Amino acid sequence: MSKMKVALIGRPNVGKSTLFNRLCGKKLAIVEDTPGVTRDWKQGNGNIGPMEFVVFDTAGLDDSEKNSLAARMTKMSEYAIDQADVCLFMVDAASGVLAEDEHFTRWLHRKNKPVILVINKAENKKARENIPDFYRLGFNEMVVISGAHGEGMIDLYEALDPYHQKAEQREEQVEKEEVIKIAIVGRPNAGKSTYINSLTNSDRLLTGPEPGITRDSISIDWEYKGNKIKLYDTAGVRKKAVISLDLEKMAVSDSMRAIDFAHAVVLLMDVENALESQDIEIAEKVIREGRCLVLAFNKCDDKKAQEKVKRAMRDKLNYNARFLEFAPMAFLSAQNRISIFSPIEEALKVYKEWNQELNKRTLNEWLEFVTQEHPLPLAKSGRRVKIKYIRQINTRPPIFLLFTNHPEDIKEDYQRYMVKSLRECFNLPHTPIRFMFRETDNPYASDK
Repeated sequence: MSKMKVALIGRPNVGKSTLFNRLCGKKLAIVEDTPGVTRDWKQGNGNIGPMEFVVFDTAGLDDSEKNSLAARMTKMSEYAIDQADVCLFMVDAASGVLAEDEHFTRWLHRKNKPVILVINKAENKKARENIPDFYRLGFNEMVVISGAHGEGMIDLYEALDPYHQKAEQREEQVEKEEVIKIAIVGRPNAGKSTYINSLTNSDRLLTGPEPGITRDSISIDWEYKGNKIKLYDTAGVRKKAVISLDLEKMAVSDSMRAIDFAHAVVLLMDVENALESQDIEIAEKVIREGRCLVLAFNKCDDKKAQEKVKRAMRDKLNYNARFLEFAPMAFLSAQNRISIFSPIEEALKVYKEWNQELNKRTLNEWLEFVTQEHPLPLAKSGRRVKIKYIRQINTRPPIFLLFTNHPEDIKEDYQRYMVKSLRECFNLPHTPIRFMFRETDNPYASDK
């Protein structure tokens, strides 16, 4: 059955992210005692006891000028509200009813969406004295909690239960298809959020000229050509030397975590300053983790000049990072919606390679061919190095175990030769490939 969707809304700094983390059972949202830390809306799987649901943590509702960053944050909250089955309108018991609460109360009454008023930070007597004042906001359902201390969760459970039962009655697709997780990473202001908005044809993510608008990793469910995809927009990764605030350090950590649990990673770069040291460092992290990697060059607005740009990027890649030659490249303009699906197409191709399991017999036939074509070197002992047998021990990424009499004498240049040959023979041009060597006898072959 489809899960109930719950949106946490309210003015900045009323404890939405703290409650979000408690409901999800782990630290998914960045929490700091600074208004406006959450800028997009963030999605997680939450529960109270046996009740499971999807919960959205939103940017604080803020009555601001139309084109300001705060106004765009409010627009993001509206999208979350539209998706939700029920809204938890959070207020601060310690501060009492503020003018901003009254303003957004009127706004919520016009939204025609079920709302439960959640009076948070009610952990002490002085704060609880303000509770009766909240009745004048005119909501039929009201719950008093302390998100930080976990108090009032049973009351919140009972308030949500009717909406949970309705959600359980909705039918959902019976077939369970694997969701492909694609993280969009890169330095600040490379256009990651604009790119995801273009892909999904929506204003799902907050964008603007201010670098570093995205601070949390934001996940979005999306479907492309029958593939169920979860897109992750991450905070921009800056050089360590300029990460001075704790908040920015947390944002960089969030981006690196997104790489850890992604299947494929699109490294989005501004074509004007692409493949610099920070981009290469991110790419190295992706490869170390064995994830599919796509190099995507954004802001290629002139289609006529695209071939020239492609040659320039290939030359730069050869000069700065030859080890990335295997990664597919895509050229696009997120702002002008030019070739925006090309990185996703490449990611899906690599994902297919990434999952491929090769036939054992064919692998050993290839091994015989490749070692005859280019014989292995002599070991330090003077004997010829022999690789007796190969088998694939894993996919995602493909990992191959090779049995040899002298593993320490198979140098990196010979390993690169073998990887290149394996890619060509088995049509695996873009996936990461790992070799592991073991000094052991193979039961099917002997060292003669």
